[in-house]
Amino acid sequence: MTGTTGTLVLAGTPIGDVADAPPRLAAELETADVVAAEDTRRLRRLTQALGIHTTGRVVSYFEGNETARTPELVDALLGGARVLLVTDAGMPSVSDPGYRLVAAAVEKDIRVTAVPGPSAVLTALALSALPVDRFCFEGFLPRKAGERLGKLREVADERRTMVFFEAPHRLDDTLAAMAEVFGADRRAAVCRELTKTYEEVKRGPLGELAVWAAEGVRGEITVVVEGAADSGAEELDADELVRRVQVREEAGERRKEAIAAVAAAAGLPKREVFDAVVAAKNAARTGPAEGKGLS
Repeated sequence: MTGTTGTLVLAGTPIGDVADAPPRLAAELETADVVAAEDTRRLRRLTQALGIHTTGRVVSYFEGNETARTPELVDALLGGARVLLVTDAGMPSVSDPGYRLVAAAVEKDIRVTAVPGPSAVLTALALSALPVDRFCFEGFLPRKAGERLGKLREVADERRTMVFFEAPHRLDDTLAAMAEVFGADRRAAVCRELTKTYEEVKRGPLGELAVWAAEGVRGEITVVVEGAADSGAEELDADELVRRVQVREEAGERRKEAIAAVAAAAGLPKREVFDAVVAAKNAARTGPAEGKGLS
């Protein structure tokens, strides 16, 4: 270590096939002053497979201890250490530990860099045969059924291709919920065990995929879902705009954010959606006119 501030290195690790590990990963593992690993046992297996040895201090850094351990790693960085962060598979911070440490390092003006590596998100997108010009990553859905439905309703009008992670034992329930909210005919792809021996990509309508998954699916799962059809702003009347805002509010969004999201998805000015919501609210408050004529 030197007397200057160190560097935080985020390193992508193989998502299945260890041969996908970039050469820089091995070099960083061998030379880092501190290696923070989501699972130190998996790190040991990875270094054995790569035929290398870590020379720096190895510490665990996972969901259960990242809040407490982040200050310790920041202190090491401030002391000049080169800290390497690795997760079980893929890129740190992407549904894995890392965000807190990156944010804390940046706040202290510590340099942060990355060793690019395999990504389940991008691999699944490429294999899905769905549009990839615009996409969004939604990570893991809530485990509870009601919360899961609420989250799906929140993104029901999303036009971009969506990528989700899911546990195999919840896949059938998730696909069934997606079919209910997005429509059974919405196209999707279930990517299983990417880059591994039993890699499988199952493509089809959500309804059919839900039936297939009910028989039981094993392995690491990434789900890619087609975005909502672009119906065009001219086809959305005031009642539909209000309905979409209400769906987002029921899912937990504040009205201001819900209006902005609906307007962006529909390609309309926020004011137009706001006016529709206010008009609907006023109409509900006053009710229909009861035979009042003009004088």
